[in-house]
Amino acid sequence: MTTSAQSFKWSGVMPAITTQLTASDDVDFSAVVRHAVWMIDEGCDGIVIGGSLGEGQSLTTDEKVELWRSISAALLGRAPVIAAIGAASTHGACLLAQYAANAGCAGLMALPPYVHSGDEREAIAHIESVARATNLPVMVYNNPQAYRADFSAASLAAMAMRRSNIRAVKDSTGDVRRIAQLAELVRSGDAPSDLAIFVGLDDVVPSGVAAGARGWIAGLANALPAASVELWKLALAAQTDSQAASIRVAEVDSAFLPLLLMDTLPDFVQRIKLVQAFVGRGDERVRAPRLALDPDVRDACIQITRTALERLAQLGISTSSSMFNGKKSSER
Repeated sequence: MTTSAQSFKWSGVMPAITTQLTASDDVDFSAVVRHAVWMIDEGCDGIVIGGSLGEGQSLTTDEKVELWRSISAALLGRAPVIAAIGAASTHGACLLAQYAANAGCAGLMALPPYVHSGDEREAIAHIESVARATNLPVMVYNNPQAYRADFSAASLAAMAMRRSNIRAVKDSTGDVRRIAQLAELVRSGDAPSDLAIFVGLDDVVPSGVAAGARGWIAGLANALPAASVELWKLALAAQTDSQAASIRVAEVDSAFLPLLLMDTLPDFVQRIKLVQAFVGRGDERVRAPRLALDPDVRDACIQITRTALERLAQLGISTSSSMFNGKKSSER
């Protein structure tokens, strides 16, 4: 896959990669690189680095740049590396965008300002400034629950019409009607015909595809990339194939859903890292101010994980390992 700003395709399953940490609270760069390569080997289509799930607000600029550089170098153009650009100021965000371009990233995911809770006009100006900072293609991240700015479908379409390098939208509103509204503007010509809409929450994949999504910024793919890719392919097939495809995607989504719902909760970082640890693909450590899960919550998550993996296996869905058979590091 080529990853030039002009030619890589915004589509498919792109995990928002978690950031693995050492016992001394440093970023474990080698572990994160291995994890990124593994997810691409398992069928994912790109990697988003330093977003909410990646604990981007807790990373230093130097840590972000090294993650962007090292993962871009390791993937060697096999899949696009997308840098999440979040900062308190527009000036700082534009500098990060330039650092990401220099580090070899193929695209950017632009977040609203971290601290300032302004109106939509200010948030739009911030996003468009980030888009102007480089010639890299840009995904706009719309997550009003987390960042307070809420971009309407009309505003997202207008931004993409004004800025030719705004090429995608990550919708984390949790309301698939918002995806459908933007998809209708694409079909009507009021937004660029190649503007790609991505599902931003794990629990709405089939309905998001039905509403017009072309891709998924995935969380649980950090632990179960092959299963996530399979769910995505089934959701696409259900739009064009037989009733059997619709039944199959409903079965797989139902089995996967208890895990996918973890992506919608305030402690989603801790939960998803725990699932990674359970399947032997990472460590649970998070960086303060996040804290480890309460023991009762952690035990409940482990039971949810074990049951969901068993149900997926019964459906013939790959969980990439059989590590849930027996004692695991996450259960000690």
